[in-house]
Amino acid sequence: MDVSCLSHSLTEEERLQFERDGYLIVENALDPDHVARLCAVIDRIDAEMRPKQGIDKLGRLSVRDFIGLDWEFVELVDWPRTIAKVWDILSWNLQIYHSHLNVTPPVSNGTGGKNLRWHQDSALLNQELETDPRPRISIKVAYFLTDCSEDGRGNFYIIPGSHLTNDYDFPNGDRTSEPKDAIPVLVKPGTAVFFDRRLWHSVSANYWTEARRALFYGYSYRWFRPRDDVTMDHWWDRLDPIRKQLFGNAPTGGYGFTSPTDEDVPLRGWLSEHLGEEAIA
Repeated sequence: MDVSCLSHSLTEEERLQFERDGYLIVENALDPDHVARLCAVIDRIDAEMRPKQGIDKLGRLSVRDFIGLDWEFVELVDWPRTIAKVWDILSWNLQIYHSHLNVTPPVSNGTGGKNLRWHQDSALLNQELETDPRPRISIKVAYFLTDCSEDGRGNFYIIPGSHLTNDYDFPNGDRTSEPKDAIPVLVKPGTAVFFDRRLWHSVSANYWTEARRALFYGYSYRWFRPRDDVTMDHWWDRLDPIRKQLFGNAPTGGYGFTSPTDEDVPLRGWLSEHLGEEAIA
């Protein structure tokens, strides 16, 4: 774990904003050279996966459990400019539970509408949990690698504050509409966007000249069953203990997810060493 991450902890202002709005924007999370490397890897994967999934050149590509496809993706799991904010929002009892890589190619004209599809993450959690609001349980960190600083570029759409209620009153119950509270997230390449899984959000159409490329890293508590297989066996020997924790390692077995030992959660010991016992209380 890179100790420089400690200088990127969640500020009190950021904490209050995330609790109120359900999202947080971190500019310059990735440098331009880093963005270029990631885009090159994504373009290679796009070329491989598009025919396998039967998606034409204008279709939106989504690749789940993508992290194990390239070491560049592994490096972002505990990226110094973002990871401290993740554990400050959740806790040291972290794992990767889900990931998806999205490529949204441009379409030829802007007459097709925004193609919004509003949803909250985690599917049946939103039917089976009884409280209002339901518990957070997980967050995502989305890295935007192409210029989304103007609307109409495949922007991520959100409804700020919508994570604090189980249901949102869409016009005529239509989850493809554009509610008055909805906003596009306007960000430059290299920006990271944190968002609560309960936040109502949507993809949108891309009418720009370049495909929108984005990487979504889902973090949850370790006792939450992953949505992906988290395919990392081929990288396992290269992972340090904290990365192994993030990818689901539990040396003491199933009990180690709900009552973890230091062996199960090396991140807890690392934080105690660098920040003191109050950091893990």
